[in-house]
Amino acid sequence: MIQLKRILYPTTALQQGDEALPYAVALARAYDAKLLLCHCIEPVPMTAEVGWMTARQDVRTAAQLRGLLPACDVPAVQVLMEDGDPAVEIPRLAAEHNADLIVMRSRRRPRAAALLGSTAEAVCRTAPCPVLVTHEAEREWVNPHDNTIALRRILVAHDFSNDAELAFNYGLMLAQEYQAELHLLHVLPFASVPGMTTIPESQASAMHQAARRLQSAVPAETYLWCEVKHAIRCGQPYREILTYAEEQQIDLICLGVSGAGFAMRALFGSNADRVLRQAPCPVLITRPLKPLFKTGETS
Repeated sequence: MIQLKRILYPTTALQQGDEALPYAVALARAYDAKLLLCHCIEPVPMTAEVGWMTARQDVRTAAQLRGLLPACDVPAVQVLMEDGDPAVEIPRLAAEHNADLIVMRSRRRPRAAALLGSTAEAVCRTAPCPVLVTHEAEREWVNPHDNTIALRRILVAHDFSNDAELAFNYGLMLAQEYQAELHLLHVLPFASVPGMTTIPESQASAMHQAARRLQSAVPAETYLWCEVKHAIRCGQPYREILTYAEEQQIDLICLGVSGAGFAMRALFGSNADRVLRQAPCPVLITRPLKPLFKTGETS
């Protein structure tokens, strides 16, 4: 069973509110995990005046972070301050403190992100642990007033890879914990042909084979406590994932990514990038738990 012992919550926009904080708090409370609040400050050209203003800003930011503590209501909280690029420092801090999960907010900048990439996307590519990304104007499953979790439908995009298996394990854990529906979706790279009334034999065979593999991926005992739904779709993976999530009113999408391919297609956007930018609900990007740097054990 997957365990969450340390959850890292990075914030780079305290003045805009901390909309993702309820997710970090709710999960920390549910799994009795330590919550790490961190703020990364990008370096600026140093002058005597700027240096004084930066120091004053550091004090104000630290005070704001500590001001969040009463709202956290979790057993253990630690405040971290770091200078540097958030896209670099957040994964480094996660590795240094052995974080099991990063929870962060994406500001949804689809046009800018398509060329430059958002901080959340950059973190998802290099984080040493899974990343839960929330967005504005999405389907919420954490009550911000009392930090309770109401997770009803979880979608796992399964392509039968090791990365997808990890995403499935997280989806299964959460479905079991909250008695949520578990949806497994596999997308075949067949383009639909307008006017076609019958499915080609090769495509039908691939669909049947994929359906059998999806069924066998679920342990038999899962059906005793969880409603499991399987779906096979044809087309572009990101588009079918988004469409299915809308149609089924999914609360959480779980995606497995292998760092190399995910990063190499950053310019035009991989399937994971596009799902992150357009998802109607939070997205959990799962990655193997491994350190980026050699560090000692952190309690």
